[in-house]
Amino acid sequence: MKKVIVIGCPGSGKSTFSKKLHGITGLPLYHLDLMNWNADRTTVPKQVFLKRLENAITKDLWIIDGNYGSTLELRLNACDTVFFLDYPQEVCLEGISARRGKLRSDMPWVEAADEVDEEFLVFVKSYNCVSRPIVLELLQKYPDKTVHVFRSRREGEEYLSGL
Repeated sequence: MKKVIVIGCPGSGKSTFSKKLHGITGLPLYHLDLMNWNADRTTVPKQVFLKRLENAITKDLWIIDGNYGSTLELRLNACDTVFFLDYPQEVCLEGISARRGKLRSDMPWVEAADEVDEEFLVFVKSYNCVSRPIVLELLQKYPDKTVHVFRSRREGEEYLSGL
């Protein structure tokens, strides 16, 4: 395990899992949200984002945390290991709610505790019907990758404690 991607619905705990995996393995950790977003909640130009991602994936060792469907296949081509946090919608919605108002090292701003991004919630609520099938289909295209699919936070925690 040298080049790892951690994917899953927003709120599934990708960044938390990635940080714990980084702490255990020492692999450098990169967050796609930090590559894509500015502190003022604007996105960087697409070419800047792609250059930042390319700089990460050309390294010998890494963990890259985040979805960003437009670059998933690029990351699948480059990685050797995939962790897919395939959790129920309610778990992800709880995760989003729990992180509001907290400083996060994987995001360049703090969401207000009472802030609700309705468009984002629609994406999360449709993830299992819209994005998940695409992810599963893409994963089947890469049988040479080591793929770990966790269906609960406990499964992810048990895996990490076994490393």
